[in-house]
Amino acid sequence: MSASAMSIDDRIDLITRNLVNDSEKTLLTKEARAIMQKKLEEGSFKIYWGTATTGRPHIAYFVPISKLADFLNAGCEVTILFADLHGYLDNQKAPWELLEQRSKYYAFVIKSMLKSIGVPLDKLRFVKGTEYQLSKEYTLDVYRIASMITEHDAKKAGADVVKQVASPLLSGLLYPCLQALDEKYLQVDAQFGGIDQRKIFTMAEKYLPRVGYKKCIHLMNPMVPGLTGDKMSSSDVNSKIDLLDSAAQLKKKINKAFCEPGKVEGNGLLAFVKMVLFPIFQKIEILRKEEHGGNLCYDSYQALEDDYAAEKLWPNDLKSGVIATLNKLLQPIRDDYNKDNEIKKIDALAYPQPKAAPKAKKNAPVQREITISRVEMKVGRVVKAWQHPDADSLYVEEIDVGEEKPRTVVSGLVKFVPQNEFEGSLVVVITNFKVSKLRGQASEGMVLAASNEDHSVVEVVRPPADSKIGERITIEGESGEPDAQIDCKKSKNVWKSLVQTKKLRTTSDLLAAFDGKPLKTSAGPCTVASIADAALA
Repeated sequence: MSASAMSIDDRIDLITRNLVNDSEKTLLTKEARAIMQKKLEEGSFKIYWGTATTGRPHIAYFVPISKLADFLNAGCEVTILFADLHGYLDNQKAPWELLEQRSKYYAFVIKSMLKSIGVPLDKLRFVKGTEYQLSKEYTLDVYRIASMITEHDAKKAGADVVKQVASPLLSGLLYPCLQALDEKYLQVDAQFGGIDQRKIFTMAEKYLPRVGYKKCIHLMNPMVPGLTGDKMSSSDVNSKIDLLDSAAQLKKKINKAFCEPGKVEGNGLLAFVKMVLFPIFQKIEILRKEEHGGNLCYDSYQALEDDYAAEKLWPNDLKSGVIATLNKLLQPIRDDYNKDNEIKKIDALAYPQPKAAPKAKKNAPVQREITISRVEMKVGRVVKAWQHPDADSLYVEEIDVGEEKPRTVVSGLVKFVPQNEFEGSLVVVITNFKVSKLRGQASEGMVLAASNEDHSVVEVVRPPADSKIGERITIEGESGEPDAQIDCKKSKNVWKSLVQTKKLRTTSDLLAAFDGKPLKTSAGPCTVASIADAALA
């Protein structure tokens, strides 16, 4: 039935059907209805719906699109705002260089969706936000409203729409202000959106009159759960069905949808049937074998819901009906896309495929994160120490680290630690260094020591006296298995990388530490005698 053949009351009923009508949530007051009636009687009721051109449109877009169809069928003038600037301001969800192509893709898809359900497009117009949001007048109004709104109100308004982060960007606070001003600059009587927009709508009703502009009517759709039971989102591939998904992909996703027998609340499939399929097709047919009860045809949603709640209609039957009906809805869109080479190019530019990661070489070692836990440090006792026969500055030590026999370690400590103090003392030994030769003598580890900048003072790191020989040194928050072997002769090795961070140091209270956290044994922290803020190596 054309709008001209409908009464004003019938047109209002069509405009408002399936909208949120909860007395505590709806903004559609008696005053708003009276304005709507007056505008319809005068011959022009203008509504706008905005969508940020970020992720790819999916079947949940049929929820607002089916309402836009109602508005158009009721004779309203409808503006669709491609909110490209909003998409950028919302934590940069859409890269600036892709906004133009995404707006073109959205225009194609939305026109195709409306055509697929036989909606007249003569009273539909598309507007891109940056066509007017960068003007001098609009910018000055942004400053005006920003000078009035509090940080609390701006943050609260965007709480259900703008991506929430620990340290919100200023752009996210401006987002609701822009959306409110859009009502003025698009010269509309009403704004339409999901109930997640309610706080922005409330803010607009409060602040627009303060900058001298009229308050608009706000129409809200309920949110439709996704296939997993949560909000349908373009970022969740399991929750959404792309408008260009093949029949096979569609069937696979619907069959995997969460659909608890007899449960209506939170049922994404039932919600979609109510909000989209019934308003468009006025019926749902379910084909099934005679032994399973034969075919069903529902010409009212309530009858279908009642049967489902009573478990007369089972999830598999509901899914088969949704699959068949959805394919009827999507096929015209697929056909439009497949015969339009230009839109395929735009699609590729708007949503470029991520570059494939370079293939790892066969048998290439897995790159591990640089962490101190990869270095194996143990408590050792110096059993014996003697001067290296070919180097006056080097000790050769035998150190017990709890293994079958002591390890031989070479250390440059002759000038700094008397032999009689060294022998019998506890030390920290790095035990997973590759065996290397120092002046012809194999060294099976390294004694950890602190050194001042000019290396004139060197002190051995000492574990507590009650530490257990062979126990591994621990650091709070640093867990993980040590490397089997660290080759310190290689230009890139984990030990060299850790030393370069300058996080291995002594503290002001003479604790040996990594990133300020003490190196500890079961008996307590490891220490040095006197050098504070000195590098460990």
